[in-house]
Amino acid sequence: MTEPTQSRPGEAPAGDPSTAEQGSGETMRVVRLHRFGGPEVLQLDEVERPVPGPGQLLVRVFASSVNPVDWKIREGGFPPVGEDALPFAMGRDVSGVVAARGQGIDSFDDGAEVIAMTRIGRGAYAQYAIVEPGDAAAKPASLGHEEAACLPLAGLTAWQALIDHGGLQEGQRVLIQGASGGVGHVAVQIARDRGAEVIVTARSEDEAFLKECGAAEVIDYRSERFEDRAGAVDLVIDLVGGETLSRSYGVLKQGGRLVSVVAKPDEAALAERGATGTIFMADESGVQLDELMRMVEQGRLTLRLDRSYPLDKAAEAQEAQKTEHVQGKIALSIP
Repeated sequence: MTEPTQSRPGEAPAGDPSTAEQGSGETMRVVRLHRFGGPEVLQLDEVERPVPGPGQLLVRVFASSVNPVDWKIREGGFPPVGEDALPFAMGRDVSGVVAARGQGIDSFDDGAEVIAMTRIGRGAYAQYAIVEPGDAAAKPASLGHEEAACLPLAGLTAWQALIDHGGLQEGQRVLIQGASGGVGHVAVQIARDRGAEVIVTARSEDEAFLKECGAAEVIDYRSERFEDRAGAVDLVIDLVGGETLSRSYGVLKQGGRLVSVVAKPDEAALAERGATGTIFMADESGVQLDELMRMVEQGRLTLRLDRSYPLDKAAEAQEAQKTEHVQGKIALSIP
């Protein structure tokens, strides 16, 4: 990753023009893209620190985490982020403390520890981030920043896939495709907590980990066909896409549901099973993060931190997430 560069006066520090008009006069470091490509295009920039507008929080970020969508954006493979979004500030997950509040904020005090999923383009691989108070939740003092930063995008995606879009009910059977990563291991625990029977696909090396999370059955996708073992399920959560998605229709019960975060389900294949399906991207929600944090505090949800990198090693962190086998999440520590 390239060394810090200075931004021009008035340039949006985190891809959010609404905060660039009132500069603080102080600077911060943020990882941004100025062009799409491999890990070498990630640039550690020194830019003007943003100022929160009315109804906004400024969070001093102590940790972020890496998601698959991050390297897809970096490579130009995420259609919502095009050339017109450059320079683009990376990341969505933040854990830190409230450094400043805009007018009209009464939900968080200065110095309060919070987590949030930032709005896309505002950036989270950064020392400071603008956060909407409705997107934030209190971070328990018992949870470290690196571990807490693993929750927002992964947790919200898992919650919304299962509950908002999947309509999961107690006693149902759910198949989670690709369960060992950030979204998957959280989804297993939410589904178990909701009283579902959870079947997952993963590597055999992940079996003990996923059974600790609550999986009733772990199917090694490298040596077994999940169709031969999963039986009929009420809900499929697809975190893989491709051939795995195309084979998933065959295990749905009549009237079942398929939810993907990767590719749009085939309507004809669903219709053959009398099933329904959707693709979605997670929405920001402080309310849902609060519920997820309660689960953590009550021991109903455990976050797996695979490893951590410093901010200036964000390129290495993204490549590890893309090319290596990761259990849970990779965090970024931000000094």
